[in-house]
Amino acid sequence: MKAVFDTRPVTSYDDDVTHRYHFPDRYLEAARRTLGDWVLFREPRRGGGREGYVAVARVERITPDPARPKHSYAWLCDFLPFDEVVPLRRGAGFYEVTLNSVPDPSRIGAALQGRSIRNISDAEFGAVARAGLQATLDPANAIARRLSPTEIDVDTAAALHASPEEQERRIVQLLVNRKIRDAAFRGAVCAAYDSRCAVTRLRIVNGGGRAEVQAAHIWSVASGGPDVVQNGIALSATVHWLFDRHLISLTDNYGLLVSHNKVPSELRTLFTRQLDKIHLPADRGLWPHLDYVRRHREEFVAG
Repeated sequence: MKAVFDTRPVTSYDDDVTHRYHFPDRYLEAARRTLGDWVLFREPRRGGGREGYVAVARVERITPDPARPKHSYAWLCDFLPFDEVVPLRRGAGFYEVTLNSVPDPSRIGAALQGRSIRNISDAEFGAVARAGLQATLDPANAIARRLSPTEIDVDTAAALHASPEEQERRIVQLLVNRKIRDAAFRGAVCAAYDSRCAVTRLRIVNGGGRAEVQAAHIWSVASGGPDVVQNGIALSATVHWLFDRHLISLTDNYGLLVSHNKVPSELRTLFTRQLDKIHLPADRGLWPHLDYVRRHREEFVAG
């Protein structure tokens, strides 16, 4: 069964919602209903949140917290941030149907206190998730996000051109579709870096708004890395190739490391002015997470 998990940027819980969600055991029964299913993450205004639904993930398992009695962890996979924050309201009502029965809509926040995990229907989940991925699923953005007909399979193309109602019904299929996940990741990373290569600093945008820059995962998806901007970096094709093969990497100060004995001399001119610090997003909160950078650098050093 699906659910909403409330989370806050500033919290006393041991959360890293890309991989784990920490909660008191008074929510254990509701959490157990989600095993193997999908959940929405919602940030309330209290605690510095963005006041809306911000991401989805799938619950793999639930375990007790060995260090904190009467608390547990929900362990997550397939975390995917939304293109935009989805507000609680949908038109005149709310995405969560039970909220429509709250007598005073201005008291929704108070009504949700003590309900940090709450089960919802497939229809409610589908409506929120589809709204959160609206930019990715919009056929008008297909070229920019590399979802044009020549680059995707027939089933993905059909899903992109389906009605909103059909997309909501098939939302779980869309959430595990690698092409769509990559498109959402690419859109977020390219926007954060203003479509500019972090190493060469070149910005080239072709027809249809398609940027030549690519979105590289720092900690690879195959090894468990999440599809979040902080695990991404915008790179031109050649630099991306070098980065994925751990021939270049990053310092903790976001300087560039180059394996000079393996990188051809004719390519080293790309890096001469970027050794001290690469180009980074204007929003510091979107800079590469140092945990992911260190994972990448371990491979660089080992190579």
